[in-house]
Amino acid sequence: MISVDDIKLSNAQIAWRAAQDIEDSAYVNLGIGFPEMVAKFQPEGRQAIFHTENGVLDFGPAPEPGEEDWDLINAGKKAITLRPGTAFFHHADSFAMVRGGHLDVAILGAYEVAENGDLANWSTGKGGVPAVGGAMDLVHGARRVAVVTDHVTKKGAPKLVKRCSLPLTGVACVTRVYTSLAVIDIADGHFVLREKLASLSFDDLQALTGARLLTEGDVADLSVPEV
Repeated sequence: MISVDDIKLSNAQIAWRAAQDIEDSAYVNLGIGFPEMVAKFQPEGRQAIFHTENGVLDFGPAPEPGEEDWDLINAGKKAITLRPGTAFFHHADSFAMVRGGHLDVAILGAYEVAENGDLANWSTGKGGVPAVGGAMDLVHGARRVAVVTDHVTKKGAPKLVKRCSLPLTGVACVTRVYTSLAVIDIADGHFVLREKLASLSFDDLQALTGARLLTEGDVADLSVPEV
C-alpha cells in the first residue's frame, strides 16, 4: 500500500476544499481549532457571514500580529476584526440563533464519524476535550453539518467508522466529510465516495476506512492547490 503520509492533504488544503462548498452570504459557524481555518479560503466573489457562539455575527479575518484588540474574540478566544455591519449580542441570543435553525452551515472537527452520520468530537479521556460544549447545539441546529479531519488517527486507525466508540456529539447529523484523502457524503446510512486523491486506489482508501464505501457514478479526483 502507498504511504498515506506521503500523499495526504495538509490541514490547510482540507480547509480550502471545504471552503469551496460554502455559498455566498451563507450563515456559517466554524468549530474551534482546525475548522476555523476554513474562513481563510473563501472563493473570490463570495463572502460568508460568520457566526460565533460568544455573540458576534459577520466578523472579519484575524488581525495582524500586534494589532489585536482582545475585547474582540471568537469562541476559540482568537482575535477577530470587525466588518461594516458586524453585530454583537448576548450569549443566550447566539444560541437561540443556533437552536432556531438560522445557520446554513456548521463545520466541525471530529474524532470519529459513523456511516449513519453520528459524530463524536469530544472525549473525557486523557488530553480530550473536557465537555461537549456548544457543538451539540450546532450539529442539530445548522441546516448542513460538515466535518474536516484527517482520514486516520495518528496511530493509523480509521476515523470514519461503522459505529462511534466515543461519546456522541450528535446523532445522524453529518452530511459531508472532508478528509486528508477524500470527500465523502453520508446518504441513507452509508458513506458515499465523491472525490479521492488520484494517487490512491479505491481499494487502498477502503482499507483505511472503517465502514463500507459506496460509489454513485464516477468518483472525481480530489484536486487542491498548494496553500
